[in-house]
Amino acid sequence: MKGILLLLSAALLLTGCATNQSPTGRSQTLLFSSQEMAQLGESSFTQIKQQETINQDKAINAYVQCVADRVTAALPQQNLPWEVVVFKSDQVNAFALPGGHIGVYTGLLDVAVSADQLATVIGHEIAHVLANHSNEQVSRAQLTGAGMQLADIALGAGGIADKDLYMAALGLGVQVGYILPYGRSQETEADVMGVELMARAGFDPAASVELWKNMAKAGGEQGPELLSTHPSHGQRIAQLQQMQTKAQPLYQQSRASVKNICQRPK
Repeated sequence: MKGILLLLSAALLLTGCATNQSPTGRSQTLLFSSQEMAQLGESSFTQIKQQETINQDKAINAYVQCVADRVTAALPQQNLPWEVVVFKSDQVNAFALPGGHIGVYTGLLDVAVSADQLATVIGHEIAHVLANHSNEQVSRAQLTGAGMQLADIALGAGGIADKDLYMAALGLGVQVGYILPYGRSQETEADVMGVELMARAGFDPAASVELWKNMAKAGGEQGPELLSTHPSHGQRIAQLQQMQTKAQPLYQQSRASVKNICQRPK
């Protein structure tokens, strides 16, 4: 079986993948086209909307939509209409999917206590998509042990095989019971890109530091950084503080042109 999997992986690498450079110059193996990733994102988002409770509070929906609209309006390319859905759940979570989909859980609003802090999270999640981290993760699942069940993936009219595992690779492990987390390099790239994006959208990047302080309090004790695929809270906060030198001028330039102020519901 191992020999077959190695042959399969080699064939995929030779025939189906592309080597890309991440925003920080990392080499990425990407097996899927942007159209295929958009299809995976659409399918996964449809499934989540069927499984999760969609929030019906108009004020909360308008607030989250306002923040998301400003962040997506700052994107360099405006070729996607971004769908934003708020889910009623205690999860302190949010995500963005290829194809233009954003999900925010109401539990996040208890930790991201301002529009600037919410923009930090939304910008970070969109950055994962922009940097092809979703494609990178799904490709990794296809080529590694987690992809043993995925060798016969069917993209197209036939649907998507092993949908749950692909949803996990898209960063949706909480919903489907699998965990395929983003790595530290991907998280750091998303932090850098997300902070610059929120600053260009007229949100104060200093709020990113306060957000992760709140996250640290909400998350409780965290193990040593080397035992985690994510940066420790302390290192993440330190890196975000260092980013302020570049991000603050972007914020000062953009905030004067902001017309839509996002008011957090009381």
